[in-house]
Amino acid sequence: MSVQTSGRRITRADLEAAFQRVVGEGEKTVEAAVPSALVAAGAVAIAVVTLAYLAGKRRGRKKSSVIEIRRV
Repeated sequence: MSVQTSGRRITRADLEAAFQRVVGEGEKTVEAAVPSALVAAGAVAIAVVTLAYLAGKRRGRKKSSVIEIRRV
C-alpha cells in the first residue's frame, strides 16, 4: 500500500490512521470468521467424543470375561 505525502512530513496522526485502517480490516475479517470457526470446533469435538466412545465400547467387548455360574 503506497501513501502519497505530497512533499509533506508524515506525522504521528498519519501513522495512527493508517494503522487503524489495517487493524480495522483484520478485525472485520476475524469477526466474520468466528461463527463458522465455532461451528467447526463443535463438530470436531462431537466427532472426537463419539469416536472415543465407540472405540472404548468395542475394546470393552473384546476384553470382557465370561463368567459361568453353576449351582451345585
